[in-house]
Amino acid sequence: MKIFHMDLHVHTVLSPCAELDMGAPDIVGKCIEERIDIIAITDHNAVENAMAVKKAAEGLPLEVIYGVEVQSFEDVHVLCYFSEWGRAKEFQGWLWNYLPPIGNVPEKFGVQLIIDEKNGIIGEVPRFLLQGINKTADEIIAKARYYDGICVLAHVDRDAFSYVSVLGFVPEDLEIGAVEVSRHISRSEALCWKRKVGGRPLIRSSDAHRLDDLKKEYATPVLLEKPTLEEITMAFHGVNGRKILWP
Repeated sequence: MKIFHMDLHVHTVLSPCAELDMGAPDIVGKCIEERIDIIAITDHNAVENAMAVKKAAEGLPLEVIYGVEVQSFEDVHVLCYFSEWGRAKEFQGWLWNYLPPIGNVPEKFGVQLIIDEKNGIIGEVPRFLLQGINKTADEIIAKARYYDGICVLAHVDRDAFSYVSVLGFVPEDLEIGAVEVSRHISRSEALCWKRKVGGRPLIRSSDAHRLDDLKKEYATPVLLEKPTLEEITMAFHGVNGRKILWP
């Protein structure tokens, strides 16, 4: 077993709210500098740039997981992760069927760039990604599971866009892998939140929108045999010695 540091909430230039320094090789370089071992690319309502970062990290000591931060009809943010690129793309196809046809206004909200592993611009997503799809948070979680994904409730300690702030509490039967808290929360505050969410596995992430957000201190230490989503899922459940080491 080995301790890995994972940050499962990272945005790229595809998210209109992210800075233009969040390119594929730039993210990879910063993570290696900070000795972050595992990241998930979780742009708003889109997976398109996850492959670019994955390719940029090939041969380097950084594991990249395909992910997406989905905004529900109720304005709840849910992080969804996939081991296979094909399943991630299928899930994106499903959620885009329920993404309202509102166009992005780059001058107002920011650009939504699809890039390759060298930051070459492949295209731009015309529909505004920073909006809720016409599905509930629970429906999003169920559909992600249908596509072999695993879900985490994003930043539950925030006053907006969190499952708790919008819906009040996390149901015991909600089929999620873990609950995420924000990067600046203390260990004692995190333990309070762990009790509030019924003792569910808790992780901390950077929710990085700029390179300076990527810091090892914001990542979650986890004990795994190897840096894969399957192993992380096992750690959420404490299987065979794998476990989350914070808080």
